[in-house]
Amino acid sequence: MSTTYARRGAEVVRRELPARLPWTPAVRESWTISVIHFVLLIVCAVAIYLSCEWFVNAVEWLGQRLNVGKMAVGTILAAFGTALPESVVTLVAVTTGGTEEAKNIGVGAAMGGPLALATVAYGVTGAMLLLKRRRQHAVVLADTGMPPSGPEGQALGEEQALGDETDMRRLAKDQTWFLPIFVVKVALGLVAFAFKPTLGLLFFAAYAVYFWREIRGGSDGDEEDEELEPLKLQRKAASPATWAVVAQTLATLAVIFFASQLFVKQLDAVGPMLGLSAAVTALLLSPIATELPEIMNAIIWVRQGKTKLALANISGAMMIQATVPSGLGLLFTTWKFDGALLWSGLITMAAIGYLLASMRAHQLTPARLTVAAGFYAVFAIGLVPILA
Repeated sequence: MSTTYARRGAEVVRRELPARLPWTPAVRESWTISVIHFVLLIVCAVAIYLSCEWFVNAVEWLGQRLNVGKMAVGTILAAFGTALPESVVTLVAVTTGGTEEAKNIGVGAAMGGPLALATVAYGVTGAMLLLKRRRQHAVVLADTGMPPSGPEGQALGEEQALGDETDMRRLAKDQTWFLPIFVVKVALGLVAFAFKPTLGLLFFAAYAVYFWREIRGGSDGDEEDEELEPLKLQRKAASPATWAVVAQTLATLAVIFFASQLFVKQLDAVGPMLGLSAAVTALLLSPIATELPEIMNAIIWVRQGKTKLALANISGAMMIQATVPSGLGLLFTTWKFDGALLWSGLITMAAIGYLLASMRAHQLTPARLTVAAGFYAVFAIGLVPILA
């Protein structure tokens, strides 16, 4: 009986489809292109995630080879690797753009990156921590028949702070570096004077000082050494060859770079298909796409129980985004903000202010970290009247 109805239904669809939707060659081609864009979007996301799996594995070994502190692996090595492609894109935009509008793409990238990291990246990290702790809680409950209690239960609690007072002070230090630099870059976007371009050199100098501080004191009393997972390129080697560590690091960075650029291009094409304007796609979706490697790194490290590395990677990437692309923008563009860029700057400062207050009060929990993503929603809502 069901087969008969299915056949009749198929016949009705074949008879009525031409009247409802003229399946012309142009429509067929448009549909095919749309499907290709969506498939490539998914393929790129998977490629970025898998590449980040190999990248974080290699960069931890690289940090050991270079004898840098554990936190410096996140704030310097991982952050520099994942932020470098975006800085290159900014450099190309501001130096080779044929028009002022083309150069301003680099300015938008310099503002959109820190916004996405301060809100979405931290929010996703908090959400992953909540999910992980709830799963751990469920496992303990299933094994014992009782909810966790005592120190173990407190460790699994969703309101447990992400570290002790020393950890909070360490996290707050990065945000304390970031916030004044970011305030200055936003303020410079509102004024014009003759020697403003030369101030871009100061942003490079600021990152050089941060870099030197992290390399020399990146350990900062980190937790004791822990055994690293085998290098994926040499799984059977207890201590992989240095050439293998470097090769895996560079190869994964190359894949992340090209997959990220292709992901952004597919997103730009998919946005209009979803009814989103080019401006909304550029200001709302593209920043998240460009910071996808940092978000993926954070997810992987949280899954491995290395929360401090996940947070260090985000804060280190924010420092690069606040200095290097900004310095390039100041040197090669007018660095003049419109309403949308100013709004993104204000939301970024508000998000960092919220996180910094939680860190200084030693109350940064997974739930509070997740709330940071809400600032991006506020940005999206406030963007509507600006673009209208």
